Amino acid sequence: MADSTSRSGARYATQEIVDYTNRVHASHDAGLTRAFTVPDGIPAIQLGPSEGKLVEMLVRMAGATKVVEVGTLVGYSAIHLARGLAAGGHVWSIEYDPRHAEVARANLAAAGMSDRVTVHVGAGLDVLPTLSAHAPLDVVFIDADKDNYPGYGRWAIEHLRPGGLVIGDNAYLFGELTADTHRGRAMREFHELVAAACESVCIPTPDGLVVGIKR
Repeated sequence: MADSTSRSGARYATQEIVDYTNRVHASHDAGLTRAFTVPDGIPAIQLGPSEGKLVEMLVRMAGATKVVEVGTLVGYSAIHLARGLAAGGHVWSIEYDPRHAEVARANLAAAGMSDRVTVHVGAGLDVLPTLSAHAPLDVVFIDADKDNYPGYGRWAIEHLRPGGLVIGDNAYLFGELTADTHRGRAMREFHELVAAACESVCIPTPDGLVVGIKR
Protein backbone atom coordinates (compact mmCIF):
# COMPACT_ATOMS: atom_id res chain seq x y z
CA MET A 1 0.00 0.00 0.00
CA ALA A 2 1.49 3.32 -1.06
CA ASP A 3 0.10 5.48 1.74
CA SER A 4 1.84 5.60 5.12
CA THR A 5 -1.46 4.74 6.85
CA SER A 6 -3.48 1.57 6.25
CA ARG A 7 -7.26 1.49 5.80
CA SER A 8 -7.54 0.26 9.38
CA GLY A 9 -5.73 3.38 10.58
CA ALA A 10 -2.43 1.68 11.45
CA ARG A 11 0.49 3.95 10.66
CA TYR A 12 3.48 2.36 8.95
CA ALA A 13 5.89 5.32 8.78
CA THR A 14 7.09 5.26 12.38
CA GLN A 15 9.91 7.61 13.39
CA GLU A 16 12.23 4.62 13.66
CA ILE A 17 11.49 3.68 10.04
CA VAL A 18 11.88 7.29 8.84
CA ASP A 19 15.21 7.60 10.65
CA TYR A 20 16.43 4.33 9.13
CA THR A 21 15.44 5.23 5.57
CA ASN A 22 16.98 8.69 5.94
CA ARG A 23 20.26 7.08 7.02
CA VAL A 24 20.23 4.59 4.15
CA HIS A 25 19.01 6.82 1.32
CA ALA A 26 19.59 10.43 2.37
CA SER A 27 22.55 10.57 4.72
CA HIS A 28 24.22 13.91 5.33
CA ASP A 29 27.79 14.92 4.63
CA ALA A 30 29.42 17.81 6.49
CA GLY A 31 27.87 20.51 4.28
CA LEU A 32 24.33 19.23 4.67
CA THR A 33 24.77 18.56 8.39
CA ARG A 34 25.84 22.15 8.95
CA ALA A 35 22.91 23.57 6.97
CA PHE A 36 20.40 21.23 8.62
CA THR A 37 21.47 22.40 12.09
CA VAL A 38 19.47 25.61 12.43
CA PRO A 39 20.89 28.24 14.82
CA ASP A 40 18.94 29.45 17.84
CA GLY A 41 16.34 32.02 16.96
CA ILE A 42 15.68 30.62 13.47
CA PRO A 43 12.77 28.20 12.98
CA ALA A 44 13.70 24.63 12.02
CA ILE A 45 11.27 24.47 9.11
CA GLN A 46 13.54 23.22 6.34
CA LEU A 47 12.89 20.13 4.25
CA GLY A 48 13.54 16.77 5.82
CA PRO A 49 16.51 14.72 4.59
CA SER A 50 14.50 12.50 2.25
CA GLU A 51 12.51 15.43 0.84
CA GLY A 52 15.76 17.31 0.25
CA LYS A 53 17.27 14.34 -1.56
CA LEU A 54 14.10 13.94 -3.63
CA VAL A 55 14.20 17.59 -4.74
CA GLU A 56 17.88 17.19 -5.66
CA MET A 57 17.07 14.11 -7.74
CA LEU A 58 14.20 15.86 -9.52
CA VAL A 59 16.50 18.73 -10.46
CA ARG A 60 19.06 16.23 -11.77
CA MET A 61 16.48 14.25 -13.74
CA ALA A 62 15.24 17.49 -15.32
CA GLY A 63 18.77 18.27 -16.53
CA ALA A 64 18.26 21.68 -14.94
CA THR A 65 20.65 24.58 -15.40
CA LYS A 66 18.31 27.41 -14.27
CA VAL A 67 16.51 27.08 -10.95
CA VAL A 68 14.65 29.61 -8.81
CA GLU A 69 13.93 28.94 -5.14
CA VAL A 70 11.43 30.95 -3.09
CA GLY A 71 12.36 30.54 0.58
CA THR A 72 16.06 30.00 1.31
CA LEU A 73 15.89 29.84 5.11
CA VAL A 74 19.50 28.84 5.96
CA GLY A 75 20.41 27.15 2.67
CA TYR A 76 19.71 23.46 3.23
CA SER A 77 17.36 23.09 0.27
CA ALA A 78 19.53 25.42 -1.84
CA ILE A 79 22.47 23.05 -1.36
CA HIS A 80 20.35 20.15 -2.58
CA LEU A 81 19.11 22.17 -5.56
CA ALA A 82 22.66 23.22 -6.47
CA ARG A 83 23.96 19.66 -6.22
CA GLY A 84 21.32 18.55 -8.70
CA LEU A 85 22.30 21.11 -11.34
CA ALA A 86 23.80 20.17 -14.68
CA ALA A 87 27.22 21.63 -15.50
CA GLY A 88 27.21 25.41 -15.58
CA GLY A 89 23.86 25.68 -13.84
CA HIS A 90 22.75 28.23 -11.26
CA VAL A 91 20.19 28.67 -8.49
CA TRP A 92 18.65 32.05 -7.68
CA SER A 93 17.22 31.82 -4.16
CA ILE A 94 15.02 34.37 -2.38
CA GLU A 95 14.98 34.90 1.40
CA TYR A 96 12.89 37.52 3.19
CA ASP A 97 14.92 37.68 6.43
CA PRO A 98 18.41 39.24 6.14
CA ARG A 99 19.78 37.20 9.05
CA HIS A 100 18.57 33.95 7.52
CA ALA A 101 20.18 34.96 4.21
CA GLU A 102 23.49 35.68 5.95
CA VAL A 103 23.49 32.24 7.59
CA ALA A 104 22.51 30.65 4.26
CA ARG A 105 25.43 32.27 2.44
CA ALA A 106 27.84 30.95 5.08
CA ASN A 107 26.37 27.45 4.80
CA LEU A 108 26.56 27.55 1.01
CA ALA A 109 30.19 28.63 1.18
CA ALA A 110 31.01 25.82 3.62
CA ALA A 111 29.36 23.34 1.24
CA GLY A 112 31.32 24.68 -1.74
CA MET A 113 28.18 25.99 -3.47
CA SER A 114 28.69 29.76 -3.40
CA ASP A 115 29.46 29.89 -7.12
CA ARG A 116 26.23 28.02 -7.96
CA VAL A 117 23.75 29.90 -5.75
CA THR A 118 22.86 33.59 -5.47
CA VAL A 119 20.80 34.54 -2.42
CA HIS A 120 18.54 37.56 -2.91
CA VAL A 121 17.01 39.31 0.11
CA GLY A 122 13.44 40.59 -0.04
CA ALA A 123 9.81 39.60 -0.32
CA GLY A 124 9.26 36.86 -2.87
CA LEU A 125 6.68 38.69 -4.95
CA ASP A 126 8.99 41.73 -5.11
CA VAL A 127 12.15 39.83 -6.06
CA LEU A 128 10.67 37.37 -8.56
CA PRO A 129 10.12 39.99 -11.32
CA THR A 130 13.83 40.84 -11.14
CA LEU A 131 14.62 37.21 -12.03
CA SER A 132 12.35 37.06 -15.07
CA ALA A 133 15.29 37.73 -17.39
CA HIS A 134 16.64 34.24 -16.56
CA ALA A 135 13.55 32.56 -18.05
CA PRO A 136 12.74 30.12 -19.43
CA LEU A 137 13.53 28.25 -16.21
CA ASP A 138 13.92 24.54 -15.63
CA VAL A 139 12.73 24.31 -12.01
CA VAL A 140 10.97 26.59 -9.54
CA PHE A 141 10.96 25.36 -5.94
CA ILE A 142 8.56 27.06 -3.50
CA ASP A 143 8.88 26.78 0.28
CA ALA A 144 7.98 30.18 1.69
CA ASP A 145 5.02 32.10 3.19
CA LYS A 146 1.92 30.09 2.40
CA ASP A 147 -0.49 32.97 1.76
CA ASN A 148 1.45 33.91 -1.37
CA TYR A 149 1.71 30.43 -2.91
CA PRO A 150 -0.80 31.31 -5.67
CA GLY A 151 1.33 34.29 -6.74
CA TYR A 152 4.50 32.21 -6.64
CA GLY A 153 2.82 29.43 -8.58
CA ARG A 154 1.53 31.75 -11.30
CA TRP A 155 4.98 33.30 -11.71
CA ALA A 156 6.56 29.85 -11.86
CA ILE A 157 4.20 28.54 -14.53
CA GLU A 158 4.63 31.68 -16.62
CA HIS A 159 8.43 31.48 -16.53
CA LEU A 160 9.05 27.73 -16.76
CA ARG A 161 9.91 26.07 -20.05
CA PRO A 162 7.54 23.37 -21.28
CA GLY A 163 8.62 20.27 -19.37
CA GLY A 164 9.98 22.38 -16.50
CA LEU A 165 9.11 21.55 -12.90
CA VAL A 166 7.21 23.50 -10.27
CA ILE A 167 7.66 22.03 -6.80
CA GLY A 168 5.79 23.26 -3.71
CA ASP A 169 6.47 22.13 -0.15
CA ASN A 170 3.97 22.12 2.76
CA ALA A 171 1.19 21.37 0.31
CA TYR A 172 -0.98 19.87 3.09
CA LEU A 173 -0.62 23.21 4.94
CA PHE A 174 0.08 21.52 8.30
CA GLY A 175 -3.32 19.83 8.13
CA GLU A 176 -5.18 23.03 7.20
CA LEU A 177 -5.47 22.47 3.43
CA THR A 178 -9.23 22.00 3.39
CA ALA A 179 -9.95 24.61 6.09
CA ASP A 180 -12.16 27.59 5.25
CA THR A 181 -9.40 30.10 5.99
CA HIS A 182 -7.45 32.55 3.89
CA ARG A 183 -4.38 30.28 3.98
CA GLY A 184 -6.43 27.20 3.19
CA ARG A 185 -8.06 28.89 0.20
CA ALA A 186 -4.66 30.18 -0.99
CA MET A 187 -3.05 26.76 -0.83
CA ARG A 188 -5.99 25.13 -2.62
CA GLU A 189 -5.70 27.79 -5.32
CA PHE A 190 -2.02 26.85 -5.69
CA HIS A 191 -2.90 23.15 -6.05
CA GLU A 192 -5.55 23.91 -8.65
CA LEU A 193 -3.51 26.29 -10.79
CA VAL A 194 -0.63 23.79 -10.89
CA ALA A 195 -3.03 20.99 -11.81
CA ALA A 196 -4.52 23.12 -14.59
CA ALA A 197 -1.16 23.97 -16.18
CA CYS A 198 0.84 20.83 -15.46
CA GLU A 199 0.88 17.09 -15.22
CA SER A 200 0.96 17.05 -11.44
CA VAL A 201 0.85 15.01 -8.26
CA CYS A 202 0.91 15.71 -4.54
CA ILE A 203 3.39 13.32 -2.96
CA PRO A 204 2.44 12.23 0.59
CA THR A 205 5.54 13.45 2.38
CA PRO A 206 4.95 14.50 6.02
CA ASP A 207 3.38 17.79 4.87
CA GLY A 208 2.82 17.11 1.18
CA LEU A 209 4.97 18.02 -1.84
CA VAL A 210 3.34 19.17 -5.07
CA VAL A 211 5.29 18.34 -8.23
CA GLY A 212 4.09 19.59 -11.61
CA ILE A 213 5.56 19.23 -15.11
CA LYS A 214 4.53 22.21 -17.22
CA ARG A 215 2.62 21.25 -20.32
